[in-house]
Amino acid sequence: MPTYVTLLNWTDQGIRNYKDTAKRAEAFASSVQKLGAKLLNVYWTVGPYDLVAIVEAPDDETATAALLQLGGVGNVRTTTLRAFGKEEMDRIIAKTAG
Repeated sequence: MPTYVTLLNWTDQGIRNYKDTAKRAEAFASSVQKLGAKLLNVYWTVGPYDLVAIVEAPDDETATAALLQLGGVGNVRTTTLRAFGKEEMDRIIAKTAG
C-alpha cells in the first residue's frame, strides 16, 4: 500500500486545544481506518513542524480524502509527501534502465 508522510502544523485553534492532541490523533486514526487506510504512527516534533504522521492508503484519492477530513476539523494544516519504500524504488529504477 502506498505510504504518505504528512507534516502538520497546528492552527490557532489547534494550539489553543493542545491538551486534546493525543485524543485528536486517535480520532484521526479511526476516521482513516473507515476509509480503508491506516495511520501507522504520529510523532509530535520540535522544529518547523508540530507533528509528523505516517499513513498508508490504497491510493492518492483515499489519502487525500483522509487529509481533507483532518484539515476540515480546523486544528492542523498539512503538507503531504508520497514516500517510496525500497522495493518501490527498485521498480522505479528498473523502469529507467535502457
